[in-house]
Amino acid sequence: MGSKTVRSVPGGHSLSKIVEEIAVTYRDSRLKLQHLGETPFPNQRVVVEVLAKIRMILFPGYFGHVSVSKHGVEQYLGELVDEVYRRLSHEIRKALRLESGTELDGREERAEELCRKFLQTLPRLRRLLDLDLEAAMDGDPAAKSTHEIILSYPAMKAISVYRVAHELTRFKVPLIPRIMTEYAHLETGIDIHPGARIGRRFFIDHGTGVVIGETTEIGNNVKLYQGVTLGALSFPEGAAAARGKKRHPTIEDNVVIYSGATILGGNTVIGRDSIIGGNVWIISSVPPGSKVMVNVPKLRITAAV
Repeated sequence: MGSKTVRSVPGGHSLSKIVEEIAVTYRDSRLKLQHLGETPFPNQRVVVEVLAKIRMILFPGYFGHVSVSKHGVEQYLGELVDEVYRRLSHEIRKALRLESGTELDGREERAEELCRKFLQTLPRLRRLLDLDLEAAMDGDPAAKSTHEIILSYPAMKAISVYRVAHELTRFKVPLIPRIMTEYAHLETGIDIHPGARIGRRFFIDHGTGVVIGETTEIGNNVKLYQGVTLGALSFPEGAAAARGKKRHPTIEDNVVIYSGATILGGNTVIGRDSIIGGNVWIISSVPPGSKVMVNVPKLRITAAV
């Protein structure tokens, strides 16, 4: 092949010169922005596609382009489960190798075992999501039907993705659960860490701006509104010292938390049957049956000029 003409750009640089200058930064070991000649990461696009297939299993007939009849359920499921098994186990294999940094004996078998264990949780996840759906229907008078909630409510999408990712987290699958929940965060504005522990009949109304941290524990029949943060206090000693510790609050059963409330700290417990008002800031525990509100600010209304 003949030599290529090097295109020049304004300022006297050729594109090849720019390429060389960028490549120098790739060889700078102080930068953590490159991952060259090493184990490939799980593919984000594939993980999201597999997640879509899992949601088709969890909500048959709601997603995808195929109508599902009662008589064709087993064939429909067989094709989906087979595809999820093949593609997800391949991504888990990459995640396991990436975590270890070396080739692992039995890595392929381990990935397939973890994928099988995850698939075995899907009947239980469907029952859990049915309770979440029930909580949404009971908790939002604007909901006209369960179809509307499944197809259009961002909370239902975020919660279903969380429940899938949480099961993978329980089986200690690296990286993939976080890719899933951050995809849901991007799609819905609801940020639920896959490590959080959330009980039955969970509902988030509206949802935008909700943050639920990694070590949060939430009981049964809890309802959150938009803008709620269940977070951690800052770490003067640095994040490394706090990893693996309980950093986020515990919310007991039958609690309602209104919009804009911020509840922080691993030792903070919101007692059962409590109501937390909007825009409050809580960094210490609240006894069961409490109502926590801020004082109503005084309004000053002036006549229009």
